[in-house]
Amino acid sequence: MSKHIAIITGASSGIGKAFLEEIANDRGVNGATPFDEIWAVARSEDKLIEIKTLLGDDRIVPVTADLSSTEDMTRLSERLASEKPQIGLLINCAGMGMKGLVEDHPAKTLEDTIDVNCTSLAKLTRICIPYMIVRDPSRTKDKRPRIINIASSAGFLPQPGFAAYAASKAFVISFSRALYYELKDHRIIVTAICPGPVKTDFQRKATGGAQADFTGIRKYVVADPVKLAKASIKASGKGRQILVYGFSQKALHVASKIIPTSWILTIEKKMMPVEKTASEVKEDKGISGTDESAKEVNTAGGI
Repeated sequence: MSKHIAIITGASSGIGKAFLEEIANDRGVNGATPFDEIWAVARSEDKLIEIKTLLGDDRIVPVTADLSSTEDMTRLSERLASEKPQIGLLINCAGMGMKGLVEDHPAKTLEDTIDVNCTSLAKLTRICIPYMIVRDPSRTKDKRPRIINIASSAGFLPQPGFAAYAASKAFVISFSRALYYELKDHRIIVTAICPGPVKTDFQRKATGGAQADFTGIRKYVVADPVKLAKASIKASGKGRQILVYGFSQKALHVASKIIPTSWILTIEKKMMPVEKTASEVKEDKGISGTDESAKEVNTAGGI
């Protein structure tokens, strides 16, 4: 019999780490462990080993990979082909985003955003699907394989000052909702998760280190990653297509459907000015040069 595994990307920090802890601590019905192995995927091997040691769970298998790398994705695909596990849960948390105007970013930053948030997510999902198909139709609904894709409420509308990120999350939402229907005959549940700001290290990375906390109205609606992970797993278990997390994000979701986009963007621009990046902070202080950290690919399990 094939081993039953879960795969979590972006597992070394933020939302991905919260999912990893939640899945590791879930002993299932009557204390039975639902997964033989939990593959924790991230770029930092040291962080993954540290989390495994902290949780004390030998089922956690650190998988060091940069999912935007063709070579790393190929190695992961070959490993699955070799071990042939039954994947019961795939959680796509890896993501990145850099704030600022498109014209102020190197083309590579935009390419990285699309690669990590869209291309890698779609490719890994496609690679995993054959190992998720269950041949036994007698499985009950709560045991059906599940895919959880971390999208964002940013995907509901265009976001000037965060254009590529918002567009990439719109892709995740659309892709996930289409897959929900494509995979119905295989009894695989696909759920898109759409939170607003989440208390992770994402804001610091997105601003190149200029800001650690959310500003403006966003600071009042920041979600807890642990609570978000719990709610996401529950929504997926119920077979939901999409989870819009938090009252404020639900209101935004409704507004995006009934209010002209141009109106919302005008209001948003007045209420939530674009946060400065590290390079812009240097310029304000009269410091020459650019902050190279703002150009890094920041893979984080956060929104």
